[in-house]
Formats: sequence, C-alpha cells, structure tokens
Amino acid sequence: MRKSVSACGCLNTALFLLYLSFAGAAAHAAKVDTAEVYSSSMHKSIKTVVITPDGYDQGNQFPVVYLLHGYSDNYAGWVTKVPAIKELADAYHLIIVCPDGRFDSWYFDSPIDSNSRYETFVAKELVAYTDGHYKTIANRTGRAITGLSMGGHGALYLSFRHQETYGAAGSMSGGVDLRPFPNNWELDQQLGSYAAHPENWESHSVINLTYLLTPQSLALIIDCGTDDFFYKVNVNLHNLLLERNIPHDFITRPGGHSWEYWSNSVQYQMLFFHRYFSKL
Repeated sequence: MRKSVSACGCLNTALFLLYLSFAGAAAHAAKVDTAEVYSSSMHKSIKTVVITPDGYDQGNQFPVVYLLHGYSDNYAGWVTKVPAIKELADAYHLIIVCPDGRFDSWYFDSPIDSNSRYETFVAKELVAYTDGHYKTIANRTGRAITGLSMGGHGALYLSFRHQETYGAAGSMSGGVDLRPFPNNWELDQQLGSYAAHPENWESHSVINLTYLLTPQSLALIIDCGTDDFFYKVNVNLHNLLLERNIPHDFITRPGGHSWEYWSNSVQYQMLFFHRYFSKL
C-alpha cells in the first residue's frame, strides 16, 4: 500500500501508548557504548555509538537500526541531542548504531577523494563489525537504516545500492537530490564541481537510483517538514516512487530543518521499523 500522510492515526495511537510506557518505566535501562571501529578501506578507526536495550544480556538476537547523523555533526549527535532514542531502543528491543560519517562525507565513496570511503565503511565494514561483536539478527531482515539530512540521503543511498544488506530504510529531511545545491555543504569536495563532473552528481543523487528498486524490495519511510529547504526534492522523490509503484510511507507536517522536527520524526521511524521487524 502506498501512503502519503500528514499525521497517521494508527501511528499516533501507538506513539501515545509508547509514551505511557515511558512514563511508567524506570530511568534509562539501555546501555550506551562508544566503539572504535576500524575501517580497512580508510586505514583508520571510526567512533561509533552503540545502544543496546534493556534485557540485552538475557536476550538472544536483536534487530539493528543504523542511525546516521547530518552534515557538520558526528557520531554522538543523536544520543546527545535526542537522548530519548535510548528509550526507543528499550521499548522496541533493538540495537541502535550511530557511526561517525565525518563532517561532510555524505556517506558515499567519493569518486574524487580516495580517502573518503564511507559507503564501504557503513554498508560493509560497520555491519560486519556489529554482527561480529553484538547479538544481532545477522541478515537483511534484521537491519534497517535511517538518518537526518545528509544522513537521510546516506540511508536511502546505501539501502538502494545494498538491498542485500538492509531490509528497511528511512529518511528524515534528507537531501535526496544533490543537484539543486552545487555550492552547498562542500559537496564539490566529494563530487567535484557540478560544471566539471555532472555525471558524479547524477549518479550519487538518491532520486536517480529508484530504478534499483522493485515493489516490496525495501520497506521505506520518508519524512520531511513543509518548511524544510529539502521539502521539494522529497516531494519529487515521493512522486517518482508513486510512478514506479514502489510502496512507501511518506509523512509530511509543518516544520523545518531542526532538531525539534527530528526528535519527533525519529519516533515514527522507529515504530515503522519495529513493525517491520515484528513480521520476522
């Protein structure tokens, strides 16, 4: 089913019940670690926050949500600015992994900078590390990936290109089309200038990768506020997915490119992934 919603009643009901469970719960039971994950492709260790839920030590295997930060932030951005994600890990009994994507990597392997290999790191090296060090459901049906802004782009870019790795993906205020922003966010340092290397901008924009999808190949949730500078490109992606008959949830509501928006948005994303994992 294809859905475009401003506020989904079933999600709101579930979130209300989740808030009630938070109110009656003890202080955060989730455990937060900072791991040093070595990247062979970049020859360096990369800091990564790993949140394991209450009951992890007694449990068997847990699904994993990879949660990516935005431009200019780092691995600690999510857990510092939205500490409630620890409660979401507890409530939904899942592991949350927040890798450092550098200030401006955009989570792809740069075609002009051989030292920037963040697609390889996140989609391969980090997944292998997580499965090797934690009690995970070590297949695509136990993995989801999402993120905000640069991380929203990264989550969809990686999931579209690595459907053997992820079963579900999301984006919050994602920069899903890079081409309208040739002078922003040091993108030219990763892709070359648009004038000189237009092919790089075309091939690294999420909106041009929908041909990789088939109906039901990925469970998708896309969210963007109506006041966001990425709103138009998100609507364009939504319409293209509709044209291609790719099922997805598309959520939009008043709001801009802000932590106030993302702290709300991430709750819908985690509920969506929980429902996906519950079908296992």
